[in-house]
Order: sequence, then structure tokens, then C-alpha cells
Amino acid sequence: MVHNLTNDRLFLMKSLSTQDQQYERELYSTRWSNVRQGVLYGVFIGWLSLMTYLVYAVGFIFSSLLMSSKDDHRVNITDILIIVPIFAQCMGMFNYMIPFFQSFSEARGAAAEVFRLIEEGNNVDVNEKVVWKEYTESFYNIDGDIEFDNVNFTYPSRKDASVLRNLSFIARAGQTTALVGSNGSGKSTCISLFLRYYEPSSGQIRISGQQLTDYNVQQLRQSIGVVNQEPILFGISIYENIRFGKVNATRAEIEQAARDANAHNFIMQLPNKYETLAGERGIQLSGGEKQRIALARALVKQPKFLLLDEATSALDNISERLVQEALDRACKGRTTIVIAHRLTTIQNAHQIYLLDNGSVIEQGTHKTLMAKQGGRYQLMVKRQQMERTDDDKNDIMSMEKATEEDEKSIIERTRLLSISQPVDVNKQSSKPMRKRFVFLRLLSMNSPEWITILIGCIACVLNGAAQPMFAVLLAKTVDYTAFAISGSQLTQRIRSKAFACLLRQEVAYFDRSDNNSGAIYNRLSSDASAIQEMTGTRLGAICEALSMMFFGLLLGSFISWQLTLIAVGPLFIIAIVTYTDVRVRLWMNHQSNQIVERACTVRSNRIASSLSAAKMFFDLFERIPTIDNSSTEGQELIDFRGEIKFDNVKFIYPTRPTSIILNQFQLDIKPSQRVALVGTSGCGKSTIIQLLERFYDTTSGQILLDGVDIRLLNIHWLRSHFGLVSQEPVLFDLTIAENIAYGLENVPMEHIINAARKANIHQFIDRLPQVKKIQNYIIYYIPYYCIILTLGL
Repeated sequence: MVHNLTNDRLFLMKSLSTQDQQYERELYSTRWSNVRQGVLYGVFIGWLSLMTYLVYAVGFIFSSLLMSSKDDHRVNITDILIIVPIFAQCMGMFNYMIPFFQSFSEARGAAAEVFRLIEEGNNVDVNEKVVWKEYTESFYNIDGDIEFDNVNFTYPSRKDASVLRNLSFIARAGQTTALVGSNGSGKSTCISLFLRYYEPSSGQIRISGQQLTDYNVQQLRQSIGVVNQEPILFGISIYENIRFGKVNATRAEIEQAARDANAHNFIMQLPNKYETLAGERGIQLSGGEKQRIALARALVKQPKFLLLDEATSALDNISERLVQEALDRACKGRTTIVIAHRLTTIQNAHQIYLLDNGSVIEQGTHKTLMAKQGGRYQLMVKRQQMERTDDDKNDIMSMEKATEEDEKSIIERTRLLSISQPVDVNKQSSKPMRKRFVFLRLLSMNSPEWITILIGCIACVLNGAAQPMFAVLLAKTVDYTAFAISGSQLTQRIRSKAFACLLRQEVAYFDRSDNNSGAIYNRLSSDASAIQEMTGTRLGAICEALSMMFFGLLLGSFISWQLTLIAVGPLFIIAIVTYTDVRVRLWMNHQSNQIVERACTVRSNRIASSLSAAKMFFDLFERIPTIDNSSTEGQELIDFRGEIKFDNVKFIYPTRPTSIILNQFQLDIKPSQRVALVGTSGCGKSTIIQLLERFYDTTSGQILLDGVDIRLLNIHWLRSHFGLVSQEPVLFDLTIAENIAYGLENVPMEHIINAARKANIHQFIDRLPQVKKIQNYIIYYIPYYCIILTLGL
């Protein structure tokens, strides 16, 4: 739960106090889990130690009885000194095996979850007959008509709301079939069923007369290309993103797919061409560029079926024209199902099905449906035509004009690349971290638990002092319990402070590849836990070993100081070697952290890994963000009017220092004035919004709000006066009410309902069951929720 929460919250930076409180609540539950684990571990250690000493005690007592006996079973002193220590040492070996028992126990817990997922995955294919054999011809030639025959479907989490009702339609092979209809009519659900994300409640889906469940799921999906409204790109190169469509694709195939998707030209103008990093979720690219790369990824495997779900609905006019032309080419000769909101994009479809409430109410070509007077389709087309203004109609450009505009944008970006200068992305971002005294700083962070640490150290001293004379059960139990408590609290404190520091950072910090959500997830989970090993039970082991050595030498000096001096010499050599080993492994941890983690089998390795993790966290704690999201400083305008001015603004993304996005940009927006920003993909439209929200600061020039530089304003006040609905909105795995009230506390339900009415989504929400999670909703509704957030509560 903590890890899922971390991954979600890193996408939204405006509600810091809410995230801190929720993250603290989740960490509190994990802390007591660690404490219970430490208590059980300590009891187990103490019990094994007791058993070892009992072997000595019982062995010597029973042996003395055997020595004094006068029967044939009498033993001598030699037998006793051989047999009893051997059995005691065998019991003592369990102490060295205990860390492995702990790892085994943790592995069992993790394996249970993994096996559960595997079993659930197997259950998905329980109806699969796998009729394709290795050498069966149909294995390579899946194609034909797609038929939905009286299909009914209800989402498993919404069993009281039927989505499809006796739905029947046919998508002919090699033709384009369009599904249109109002929101929630079941269009996207059809694609989900065809991809076998779900199984129909009743009815059948067939390909060339063969039931869909007869086909192997993996091979079926390999024959399908999907382009969604919100393409998902990964934080790797454009080349690797396209290759996800076909793992064994050649360079020529990838470039050809990019050409077919109208993406090759703009890719070749990027700084590193196909090796340019797309950024997490494609943040480094514009919407049109991401959509064309997603189309190239779908085309590279030469799919027999192509599914297009609102593929152009979120694009600007020029990008839409370029993507639509590529889609039209891709549809030729392929069985294609298109879901469209803009009905002008499906006029050339061979067959159009109009869906309403999960059933087909009209079907035919565009021409025949338009000829049907009073028909629903005709009314929908006319309504959309009325909504388009004269300016919108004039903006409909030819393919040649769109290509010309796109090439102008590419040429302009190339010119800017040639005159741009490198920018130091780390300037004022952080100050050097002191590499020494990391351990002392960790202890200072653990100072609130000094009582438990003191108790643990005392128990370790007693244990070490008594080791030559046999340690007792209580000392072992107490030291592990005390250090488990202090270690778990330190881990919670580090995670909490690290999470708060992450929320403070500017957006540019997360643009860097080493600060993506996966790296941060690992930092808060694995690295924070590694630190606990150094100040928890590991500290107890060190304290115990040192006290045992001290009291052993002290006792030895009383018995024979000459032999004690001889034993001290090797101790210095061992100390030097151990220190050198830790330093070397600490250096290696910086060079190749993954390799060292796999090779960690002794304590010095663990300490080196813990020191490296601790240093990394202290670097984060001391990093000064260029834009502090938690800052309470700055002005708050009293008579705020809303006048915005971009004065000679120049901007370069910190992670792309050779690409100028805005250059000498000027813009004046008067109060209550509506301004539209249009242009080709990548020309800087979205960047202007990001600068207004202060996700980034300008490279030069200034942005004025009512005549005041926004860098002088309180950042919370500034962002609270902007309502933002993005092209790719982010919603969390919460209820609809929690998403609407996100970032605010104690919001009355009537305010939430009122905001939903303003966003024209209340009626849809009211038809849903009382408790619903976001992930089950059709993606079209996401912008409605974001509009609600902008309206304010």
C-alpha cells in the first residue's frame, strides 16, 4: 500500500500537506509490523542461545555422573571434552544460520503473493483451449471477420450496472468499422472484450467463426495493434518504445513503422534522433508526437487487426491531420475497429454502428445514415456541425498544409538547436554532501529513541561480557527487540522525511532519468530498509562483538597478560582489513549498486550498502530545490485581477539544454479575457501553462501577474488561483468523491455534488453504485473529473 501510494502521489505536486498526512498514516502501520518481527526474531535468537548453553550444562552434569558410575558405561575425561563441545558447537551453528532463516521467512511471505498472482494469471486462461499448435497453419494466419453475437457484459466490480445488452455486430475482414455513441454506451468495452481483458457475461465473440476463447491469449494480442486516446510511453529511448510492439524488430522495420506513422521526420530532427529519451509517460514529447510514436509501435508488428480508441480526439488541428492521414494509410487492408467522438473522422468507414445503452440502434454507411431523416446519427452529426464555429471550419487544413506547418516547426527547432547554449542543469540545485560522519548523523536522527538504543546497548554489553561465561536468554531477547523498535522508527522517519523532501522538489528534478518513479519507489522501499540494518540489529551485533572482545581481553589479562598481548596483534590486522573492505565495498556500491547488492553475503557488505543508502538520503535532505513546493514565503495579491504578461521570455528544459522551447516570447492577457494558444506539436503551448503554474522557472525574461513577477509570489497562493485540465489528466485509485475533493480537507458532500453538476457529470455518477473506484471507469470521463477540480469547492 505504501509503495502504491508513493508511485501515485509523485504525479501531483499541489497538495503537499494531504500527501504527507496520508503517507504518515501508512508508514505507522508498517513500523509496528517491523517491531513485531524484531521481537519474534529476538526471542528466537535468545532461545537458541539458551539451548546451546543447556547442552554444555546438561552435558557436563550427565558426563560427571557417568564418570562416577562403576558400571560398564563409564566414560573418561577425554570423551567428555570431545563430545560435549561438538554438540554445543553444532547448536551454536544455528546462531549463524538465523539471518538466513529470517531471509527465508521474508522470501516465503513474498513468494505467497507472487504465487497468488501466478494462480490468478492461470485462472484467466482457464477456458483457453489453445487450438493453435506449433506447426498449425492457422497459428500464423489469424484473420477474418470479427463478430459479436448477443454479447452481454457487466463489470465484475459493478454487477448491478449492465454495460452491454445483447450486442451484435460484424467487422468485416479488411474493412474499417466504426463504433459511435454517447458516453458510456459501451464502445471502449467492446475493445476490452476483444483483447480479452474481460470475458463476456454471455454471448460469443468470434473470428472467422472460431470462438475467441479458442485462441491463445498471447498470440491473439500479438495480432492486434491498439492506439488509445492516452498513449503510454516509457522513460526510455524512442527506438525502444517503438520496439515494444515487436521485440525482435530490426532497425529498418522500426524506421519504416515510424514513416508509416508520420513520425520519422520529427524524430530525425530531435537531438539524439531515435535514441532521444521520451521521458516518463512521454513527458519530453508533445501530444501529437506521442500519438505518432504509439501508432508506430502498433504498426511495427504488422497487425492483422487495428483498434483505434479516440486516437485523435485530444490533438490539435495540425497534429490531428498528420495522425489521421497516417491512420487512414494504416487501415488499408486491415480489419479495423474505430471508436470516434468526432464523427467527421469516420465518414469513410465501410460500416458504422451507433450504440446506445449497450446495444446497436442504427447501422450503415455514413451516407445511408445521413439519409435517414430524424435518425440519431444524423442528429449527432448536425449537433457537432452546429458546435463548430466558422473559425473552426477555416482551420480544417489539407494534408499538404499540415505537412508544411509541421516541417516549419521542425526547421525552426533545428535553427534553435544550432544557436542554443548548454545549460548547467544542476546549478543551484544542491550543495555538496559531506561524505564523513554519515553514521553519526544517522544516530542523531535516531536520537528520539535514545532510551531504547541505550537499553539495547546495555543488553549487548551484558551479553558480550557474559559471552565467555555463557550469555543469558534475556539479554539476547532484549537487545533484538530494542533495536527492532529503534530501527523501525528510524526507517519510518527517513521515509517520511524523504517523501516530504521529494514533494518539495521542482518538476525538473523528476525529469531526470535517475529520478523517475521507479527509482524513487526503490529509494523509499529498499534503500530505507537497508539503513535499518546498520542502526538496528547490526548495531547490536557490533556492540556485542566489541564488548565481548573488551571483556575477553580484560579477563585474559588477569589470567595471562603475556598470552593476551599475543592475541592483540592480530586484532589490529583484522580491524584494518575490515575497515578497508567496507571502504572498498562502499566505493563499489557507487559504481554498480545492483551487482554489490547481489553479492552482499557478509556484514561488511551490508554496512557498506547501508552507508551508501544513508548518504543518498542525506543528499536528498540537503538538496535545495530551485522551486520549493512547500515554501510559505512570497507575496499574496490582495486585489487580484488576473492580468498575465510574458515579457521577453526564454525557456530551455533543464534535461534538454540544447533545445530552446520559447525564445523572446511576448504575450499579454487582460483580466477576464479568453486566449487560445495554437500551433504545431512541440512549439511550446503546454510549456506556457507549465511556466504559469511554476512547474519550471524561465531561463530569462519574466512572467508578470498583475505586474508582479510570479517568482515573488507565494507558490501555494499562485497555484490555488489556477484551474488546470491537462491533455492527460491524472486520477488516483480513490472514490470519485475523494478525487473531486482531492487536496482539500473536510469538504461537505453538497459542495462536491455542486461541483459535479457544474462539470456536467453528476447524472453519470449518480447512476453508479455507492462505492466505486476510478480504475473501472471509461477513460472518456477523466477530463470531467479534472474540470470539477478546476471549478473549486
